[in-house]
Amino acid sequence: MPRPRRRKMTRAEWQHLRNGLLFTLPGIIGLLGFTVYPVLASLYYSFCNYSVLKPPQWIGLGNYSVLMHDSQLGVALRNTAIFAAMSIPLGVATAFGLATLLNQRVRGMAFFRTIFYLPSVMPAVAGAVLWLWIFNPQYGLLNTALAAVGVAGPGWLSDPAWSKAALALMGTWGVGGWMVIFLAGLQDVPAELQEAAHLDGASHFASWRHVTLPFMSPHLLFATVMGIIGVSSFFTQVMVMTSGGPADSTLFFAQYLFQNAFQYFKMGYACALAWSLAVVLIFLTYLIFRGSARPVPYGGE
Repeated sequence: MPRPRRRKMTRAEWQHLRNGLLFTLPGIIGLLGFTVYPVLASLYYSFCNYSVLKPPQWIGLGNYSVLMHDSQLGVALRNTAIFAAMSIPLGVATAFGLATLLNQRVRGMAFFRTIFYLPSVMPAVAGAVLWLWIFNPQYGLLNTALAAVGVAGPGWLSDPAWSKAALALMGTWGVGGWMVIFLAGLQDVPAELQEAAHLDGASHFASWRHVTLPFMSPHLLFATVMGIIGVSSFFTQVMVMTSGGPADSTLFFAQYLFQNAFQYFKMGYACALAWSLAVVLIFLTYLIFRGSARPVPYGGE
């Protein structure tokens, strides 16, 4: 069967294509220069001995061989995993709880939604400085409140046993973005199904478990995946508040990568760390999607 001939573009279509490319050219140049090139360059440098100050020297898989035996990397990975196990469930639960409360039909709800969302748009450095004062073991607001009820507060950021928990607690303050996503999902749950469940004698908890929660599963899945990515890049607050201390208890992967790149000038090794992290994140995301016991229902399906 002969292949159909492609229709030639008219003069007007060529003009539209040319104008469209001209208008998008700044964005295309920015994408190529500030995203595509750095990504490809980092992949090349991951196979090189590169100190930024001297030209890169090709060493093959040398950097990847080193990271397999890097004990400090093991500390950073362990801290990151523990912090993820603390912060992601706590953050998702807090955001979901706030969204549930803010989904009620009461007066002034728009004001409360705005108040709970505002911390998520505060600059990270400003928020970190604020929480430094809150976590102050002697004069901080948190230990002062605990002392008022007869509880001696710990040295939140000066005690290795409490430092990661303190950072996880701080993270619940900025869950406004997740809260908005959950709130949109809650408003998309079919009201007729909830009413039918109540008419059948289901309690509020049963209705929440069998109607609301299944419809919220796409949003919970999204928050979990984004939480894992966010924990792997958790950097600014740690640099401002602890710089990896005390006793390397808050040395997370992102900070260890930064140290190798800009303090030890091991840019090639840092690129190898970054690409290894990308592979691990892709694998974890794959496991999360494959590990779902049942298909995730999406709106309209």
